[in-house]
Amino acid sequence: CDSFIHSEAVEASESPDSNWARLPQELLLHIFQYLPLLDRAYASQVCRGWNQAFHMPELWRCFEFELNQPASSYLKATHPDLIKQIIKRHSNHLQYVSFKVDSSTESAEAACDILSQLVNCSLKTLGLISTARPSFMEVPKSHFISALTVVFVNSKSLSSLKIDDTPVDDPSLKVLVANNSDTLKLLKMSSCPHVSPAGILCVADQCHGLRELALNYHLLSDELLLALSSEKHVHLEHLRIDVVSENPGQHFHTIKKSSWDAMVRHSPKFNLVMYFFLYEDEFGPFFNDEIPVTHLYFGRSVSKEVLGRVGLHCPRLVELVVCANGLRPLDEELIRIAKHCTQLSAIGLGECEVSCSAFVEFVKMCGRRLSQLSIMEEVLIPDHKYSLDEIHWEVSKHLGRVWFPDMMPTW
Repeated sequence: CDSFIHSEAVEASESPDSNWARLPQELLLHIFQYLPLLDRAYASQVCRGWNQAFHMPELWRCFEFELNQPASSYLKATHPDLIKQIIKRHSNHLQYVSFKVDSSTESAEAACDILSQLVNCSLKTLGLISTARPSFMEVPKSHFISALTVVFVNSKSLSSLKIDDTPVDDPSLKVLVANNSDTLKLLKMSSCPHVSPAGILCVADQCHGLRELALNYHLLSDELLLALSSEKHVHLEHLRIDVVSENPGQHFHTIKKSSWDAMVRHSPKFNLVMYFFLYEDEFGPFFNDEIPVTHLYFGRSVSKEVLGRVGLHCPRLVELVVCANGLRPLDEELIRIAKHCTQLSAIGLGECEVSCSAFVEFVKMCGRRLSQLSIMEEVLIPDHKYSLDEIHWEVSKHLGRVWFPDMMPTW
């Protein structure tokens, strides 16, 4: 593709009847926006006008740095010469920037080096993405914080910040708030062990325009929910909580029902997404009172008792995914969920057991509002009413569309 563009453009520019070299800049900009970066680079060699178009600020507002080590990664990488050119000629044009790094510490350090040089830019969005293991956690903390602080200080209008799995800390969050409190709308910082509940509370207290927040459960507190529910804070749209156990038997604190109630009163339409990666004996503090969760994912085995509590105390539930449960059928629990979770529209079941009769009753109770029904075939246990061959017809009838069990997980 790139050689074709280059040869065709050269032939066109050399033709005496051609006006390619005199295309309006606005039209060139529109064309260049559809070209991959490498093709744009080839096209910029055609003539002076196209080279000028290649450097138009509008083409450099959004950029993803891909940093990978050739010896350890098969992914493509942004060429070092291009990185130098961007920093030299286009750093002040960058607004929407992300860094995608592989599992090597060298790539994460390279990302920090680039961030440290963005002193003339004012970013609107920044994302730090580790494609494998969290390589930013291997970078010296002082190096990472120094680089991030450069962006926080110089970007006076950050609206979106995605820094999961990084060594960001409380002091750097204070710098973020001091310079971007009026514009920050989205903050994703799951698995950031150096941030304390006080650090995230500082963000919530000062960034009244925050609409989306993602963090680990250990940072969640009653004070945080009350801060997000204050009159001066905008309505929250999306709150994601990762509940992760690092060691078996880990203790988890309890959030008061009154704090959740305050959130619902303030932001009645907000989505509360919770990912659980716990051992079965660690669910004690959860689902004992009503909780406004809308999307619930269990990544490890979860007991019948816990799923029973979900059916009683999660009236806003929209989506439920259970990756594993055990060998005891979940018939009663599914029926309870169908009865009490009247907004449920999506469910996925993996290594569980449900009798065919109970499953049909569940689908019948939920009806056509079940837009997603992902059930592994081995989950369904034939009984005196339905065989595996019969159940898909019965379920399809109640859903109003053709349905078959899954042969492999789709979530």
